[in-house]
Amino acid sequence: MILNHLMGLYTHPKEEWHTIEQNHEALRSSLSHIVIIALIPAICSFIATSQIGWDLGVGERQFLTTQSAMIMSTGMYFGLIGGVFALAYLAFWMAKTFDAKPSYTQALELAAYTATPLFMVGLSALYPTLWFIMVIGLAGLAYSVYLLYTGVPIIMNIPEEKGFIYASSVVTAGLVLLVGLMASSVILWSVGFGPMYQ
Repeated sequence: MILNHLMGLYTHPKEEWHTIEQNHEALRSSLSHIVIIALIPAICSFIATSQIGWDLGVGERQFLTTQSAMIMSTGMYFGLIGGVFALAYLAFWMAKTFDAKPSYTQALELAAYTATPLFMVGLSALYPTLWFIMVIGLAGLAYSVYLLYTGVPIIMNIPEEKGFIYASSVVTAGLVLLVGLMASSVILWSVGFGPMYQ
């Protein structure tokens, strides 16, 4: 069932990871979860940039044209989905080093559910004030990292000591991916795909 672990990951994460481990879903369920959850930041950022306007703390609110906001939101949507798949692949690839033998579906479950708090942070874009989004974003990032550290030993079926090092490696890989996505955005902006303001 799509999104069936969402509340559990917020209210009792360890128990929910055990439930996910015992009832591995089909690849289709993980894909559905990612595709739906990634819509939250994309839609909210479209509304914020084209309808509400960004408050950067100085001057008037900044608005993007509808077409520019649509392009940016679509790019964000596919970038987020691509990031989850890349993180899942890295977790799957690194598993051999830590004597874990997960399937790609298990790695995708781990990446999808770990990324969920970061995607839910997208709701904060409906109050597009820079300081507010930064605070909520840091809280979402912290909770995603917590979910990763609690989920790795359970989903990958390895001892907690190895799980800590494994999760740290995945966090490092995730940060590299994040920097890569940001660098890609800057490159695309410099070749003419940047935002267009009203």
